[in-house]
Amino acid sequence: MSAAHTITNDFVPVVPDEQYILQVNALKKYFPIKGGIFSRTVGYVKAVDGVTFNLKRGSTMGLVGESGCGKTTAGRTILRLSGEKTGGQVLFNGKEVYDMNPQEMRRLRTKMQIIFQDPFSSLSPRLPIGEIIGEAVREHNIVPKEEFDDYIDQVMDNCGLQPFHRDRYPHEFSGGQRQRICIARALALNPEFIVCDEPVSALDVSIQAQIINLLKDLQEKYMLTYLFISHDLSVVEHISDTVGVMYLGSLVEYGQTDDIFRNPLHPYTKALFSAIPVPDPGIKMNRIVLEGSIPSPANPPKGCKFHTRCANCMERCKTETPVQREIEPGHYVVCHLYDGQGTVANEKTDV
Repeated sequence: MSAAHTITNDFVPVVPDEQYILQVNALKKYFPIKGGIFSRTVGYVKAVDGVTFNLKRGSTMGLVGESGCGKTTAGRTILRLSGEKTGGQVLFNGKEVYDMNPQEMRRLRTKMQIIFQDPFSSLSPRLPIGEIIGEAVREHNIVPKEEFDDYIDQVMDNCGLQPFHRDRYPHEFSGGQRQRICIARALALNPEFIVCDEPVSALDVSIQAQIINLLKDLQEKYMLTYLFISHDLSVVEHISDTVGVMYLGSLVEYGQTDDIFRNPLHPYTKALFSAIPVPDPGIKMNRIVLEGSIPSPANPPKGCKFHTRCANCMERCKTETPVQREIEPGHYVVCHLYDGQGTVANEKTDV
């Protein structure tokens, strides 16, 4: 393997902190590219490339970015659903997820759940929803056998489903009801942490509001922690306590929701937020249009990955990779425009 395709795992391990249910440190997930007669590895798709954030118990973190930026892969890698990680740390309740043996992972599966993006394709068409929701409950012995039926009815009721729905199949439900089934399936295992992978993207606006309110009510009732993956910024602003902005596999900005939406710092974040529609025809939109398309994650640009589309690109952006800086308390940005004191650099040039 050539030096250009060597994977490096150089990072500083973090110390477990009890206030965080999840600590993600320099997480990487690369997928090999095979080529040639012998199908040798000729490169890597860097789907997740050095993502770092912490998530407090009972809170919600929104993860936003363009399609293909690595949001879903990040969520699946955190849950250990995409094979082994390439590098970094994933600490859940202070324990490294990727160091657990099969028995420990089996116990952890009940504590970490996911709500998939497409509620229809993620539900088995051959099982009634009572079995879909209760299959894992029975497998993990969540409740005694004699209490199983009552427990499933209670879970369904918590998610706005009726007991007579138990014997129906997924194709007999609307999109919003199918999403409630997916939520009930995840909730049935009494999880502590749920990855919500664009759970409302396929629903109309009125149903979106119902599902979002349901998620918030369940969070308050059961002290759940969410990683909410979405590209709908208005939904993220409504449900999230913190927000992370991803671009080409990397987290370019992270902070409290109010700070991010009040004062976006990274040029990519500003461009994203400029596309949020304002429900007032009298207000003129100052849309920031990004030139070009997203580079390939198999061959990302040197230096700052965003420099090929950035109007504020400097010479150092083309060669020097920026590091994460805390510009204000709890507000981090990965950009050369800001130094340690939060001042904006004056050196600018064309891309």
